[in-house]
Amino acid sequence: MPRRPTSRDVAVAAGVSQSTVSIVLTGKWPGRVSPHTAQTVREAATRLGYRPNLAARNLRLGQTRTVLLVVPTLANPFFGAVYTGAARVAAEHGFGVVVYPWPDGHGPARSPFSAPHEAIDGVLASSMATEVLADLVGQDTDMGVPLVMLDSDPAGAAPTVNVDVADGMRALVGHLAGLGHRRFWHLAADIDAWTFRVRGRALADAVTALPDGATLVRRTAPITVEGARAATRVWLREAGRVGSDRATALLCDDDVMAAGAYKAARDTGLDIPGDLSITGFDDILLAEAVEPELTTVRLPAQGLGERAMSALLEILDKGRPRGLSLAGELVVRASTAPPRAVRD
Repeated sequence: MPRRPTSRDVAVAAGVSQSTVSIVLTGKWPGRVSPHTAQTVREAATRLGYRPNLAARNLRLGQTRTVLLVVPTLANPFFGAVYTGAARVAAEHGFGVVVYPWPDGHGPARSPFSAPHEAIDGVLASSMATEVLADLVGQDTDMGVPLVMLDSDPAGAAPTVNVDVADGMRALVGHLAGLGHRRFWHLAADIDAWTFRVRGRALADAVTALPDGATLVRRTAPITVEGARAATRVWLREAGRVGSDRATALLCDDDVMAAGAYKAARDTGLDIPGDLSITGFDDILLAEAVEPELTTVRLPAQGLGERAMSALLEILDKGRPRGLSLAGELVVRASTAPPRAVRD
């Protein structure tokens, strides 16, 4: 097997010192060596097929250049978009991102590494409670791993990057109220997470502020199509097809649950949006795949990952990032319309 070229080989080929090779190949040459010398070093490295030993370099720097992204599930496309954003920013700075699903939101989340502070440089955690991650990031030790929380309670100890989900829910209620709806159902995720608590409070407050506004909440444990279908079907059968007590609009905590609500409505012979307007939350691809297409709130999932990774890099650079809240966007589609009483 041919010998792997070293930085010393590059230095000899370029007629420079090994320290100059290191300066050039780590991008620190501007102002320290001439552009001509830098070009000569790069050409010599390419000609020899030289590749830096990143493991040895990172060991010297005390870094692994690896970040752990902890998410509740890999099934929801929202978290795929979060990863895409985080990985893009990470790659620009020479970092890699490893995804680790932790579906039990009650924790504690145990690390996949025997010594997290030696295996990773930081943790990004989405839609979880800070205390769940105490063991993972070693907050009670002197070797704690830097942490940034996404879509999580900003009152916690770690920096947060959130989406303004409360404003998104208020926008949905405002849209439906503008169509004439006053009686609402809220199909809520039965998950004790900050993001769902905020959505529920914002919806309740917005409906309470409406003249004659009323809402009824039903929770569904799994965020699945079938789980939401079963919960909604029971609701619809209890309320009956028509009547003064039946809601005319159903707001779901996410788009997957809305798809289940669609199925339940059709199981019981209801037209969407003729008999029942339905909304979702997140604006994943499913929102445009259902028929009629779903009115929902678009969350900047990729931007969430980008800003969270940038905040973590700031911490690693000894900075103190401030908490951020990104705006969502109301996306009105064909699943909402004026209630029948208003149309008639």
